[in-house]
Amino acid sequence: MATGRIKKALSGFYYVESKEGETYQCKGRGVFRKRNITPLVGDMVTFDISGQHEGYIVEIHPRENELVRPPIANITQAIIVCSAMKPAFNTTLLDRFLVLVESKDIQPVIFLTKMDIAGQEEANLVSYQRDYENIGYQVEMLSVENIETLSVVESYFKDNITVIAGQSGVGKSSLLNAIDPSLLLKTGEISDSLGRGKHTTRHVELISLYGGLVADTPGFSSLDFQDISLEELADCFPEIRERRQGCKFRGCMHHKEPKCAVKAAVEEGEIPSYRYDHYLRFFEEIQTRKPRY
Repeated sequence: MATGRIKKALSGFYYVESKEGETYQCKGRGVFRKRNITPLVGDMVTFDISGQHEGYIVEIHPRENELVRPPIANITQAIIVCSAMKPAFNTTLLDRFLVLVESKDIQPVIFLTKMDIAGQEEANLVSYQRDYENIGYQVEMLSVENIETLSVVESYFKDNITVIAGQSGVGKSSLLNAIDPSLLLKTGEISDSLGRGKHTTRHVELISLYGGLVADTPGFSSLDFQDISLEELADCFPEIRERRQGCKFRGCMHHKEPKCAVKAAVEEGEIPSYRYDHYLRFFEEIQTRKPRY
């Protein structure tokens, strides 16, 4: 028996890297299907070596967390990539990603790419950067065209299992290609007619990069909050979470309740109004969602 981490899943095979650095092509035991358990990229597993660099996964170790889209487990950090232009920066979409990441107890980092074509929008983007940094997020503003600016991001990967997420076309694969050209990740062209990119990444794979592991994940342009309850939503906004003790009523939802510390902070400009507007929008979305069977 040996232990290792699944670094790639493809066509029913799981490629497990052992603690000794060897990679084994493994199948999952039938017991997983019977128990409706699917091994995920990022899983720590115990496997039985059955041949030269081949084996069978016999146990999946407990997970710290997992995502459905992309299917990956034990993530420590999510780099959320947004672009200044093409597609335009969108705070609603960014906050959707942040809420999902926060709900999984994953550390988020925001990369804002394509600053070299921001033009007149640069001042607004710097203002947004200040807002998100005041909340406590790390924000890096990057120009993929200028590779020297990318040296600042290398330290984020060390000792982390990183998932890179963001709307299609924002430059996720391009960013990784610029950091390490040997990755040769396929990049997609922007569809001018749709204003968004085409899906180019076909499977999830953990790639060794700067002392950590990183997954270049399929781009997706919508997120639902199917697994997040109304009570959990406020905890996914750090600036709301840290003020809830100041509300008059325990269990305040920061919606229609009187003497709410969160609404007071919005009125006083301590919480950006667009962030609170997004909270209310997501609140209503969760409240009115149809049950999934």
